[in-house]
Amino acid sequence: MKTITKSAVMLSLCALATQSYAQETTTSENTPREFRTWSIGVNGGVLTPYTIFRGKTNDFNTPTENWGYGGYVKKQFTPTFGLQADFLAGNVEGMRASGLPTGSAAYEDSRFKTHIEWSAALKANITLANFSILNDRSIFSPYVAAGAGYMSSAATTRNLGVADQGYQENWFIPAGAGFKIAVSRGVNIDLGYQVNFVRSDSFDGYDAGNGNDNFAYGYAGVEIALGRRDKPQLANHSPIPGLSRENENLRRALTAHEEQNRRELEKYQQDMGDEDGDGVANKFDKCPGTPANTVVDGAGCPLKTPRPTTVVREKVIVTEQDRKVVDEAIRNLEFDLGKATIRSKSYPTLNRVAALLVEKNFSLKLAGHTDNTGSMALNLRLSKERAESVKAYLVSQGANASRIEATGYGPNQPIASNKTAEGRQKNRRVEFTLF
Repeated sequence: MKTITKSAVMLSLCALATQSYAQETTTSENTPREFRTWSIGVNGGVLTPYTIFRGKTNDFNTPTENWGYGGYVKKQFTPTFGLQADFLAGNVEGMRASGLPTGSAAYEDSRFKTHIEWSAALKANITLANFSILNDRSIFSPYVAAGAGYMSSAATTRNLGVADQGYQENWFIPAGAGFKIAVSRGVNIDLGYQVNFVRSDSFDGYDAGNGNDNFAYGYAGVEIALGRRDKPQLANHSPIPGLSRENENLRRALTAHEEQNRRELEKYQQDMGDEDGDGVANKFDKCPGTPANTVVDGAGCPLKTPRPTTVVREKVIVTEQDRKVVDEAIRNLEFDLGKATIRSKSYPTLNRVAALLVEKNFSLKLAGHTDNTGSMALNLRLSKERAESVKAYLVSQGANASRIEATGYGPNQPIASNKTAEGRQKNRRVEFTLF
């Protein structure tokens, strides 16, 4: 049973290491990742039955230090969290059994020595902090680790009157802390201290009634990241410099967006202005620079019929039938999506409005409106262009351009909520006002 268990654990560790390296190599060749997440480590240090949790309450009062050695394979999932498979072996030794009379010859000559044939554990490794303000790669990284493991050990005793044990297998809980110092892009010095809580009071071959045994392992080692050398190690990654760069990039993007909005607004003001004062916006004015008081058509070009020098206008009376003609034109008015181009289905009702303006010499105010989708500059421009487009069509049908006023209000005068599709549809409109 011992041999089977030992073989299974060792094969698992080897398979895990091989899989980590193979996976990293494949990933690097085909779809390189941003970080290296697999690493291996080797370490050596001191094994002792004296721990920070149990000093003189051990089964033996005088600890003896012995060399131990170990290694691990680790997978890092985030800069702060990783899982590692550990291996540890060596000797744990102590003197002066606590169950014997202090000062007696038997007490002074009593001792134990436990040989850890092998131990394997799975631990969670949590990096407490990556101290780096200016660089992505942290130099100093403290951590804590804990998990569960299984070991094979054999204890020999002297002057205790108990038989030596053969190899026994027990569960244990490793818990410890340490810190890593990065010496290059993929190599770290690993310094740490670990206490191993054994689920047995006979790990040292002697049961003095003090509870389950434990032992400590203080170590120094080297960790090497697997994978392409040009990729940084995830465990050493500090997000602080990246956050600073992201904030700077966001600030630059906002500045560029503000500058673009300013240019769009200036262009809108230029396009929608009326430099020659003929009632047609610059963008639609095909004959710029016409003299003052020149009668023009919807394209801003002079009409053959001169403007009368004197106009006597009768009192304007807008009937209910006149309003119905305008209301019908409003209901049927449609534009191409996102444009100021009038769809042909709107022409018949607009023709009746143009005939009404010619017949009764009405004045008409056209007010373009949009919903709040898109930038303010874009919506102001689109609402003005649609009102101007209606004006140009009515003038082309004989209406007097000087009696038609076209204004764009963008999203500033909604008649419904912009939170629903129905409300936004109602807000996209051109209002006709006869006077």
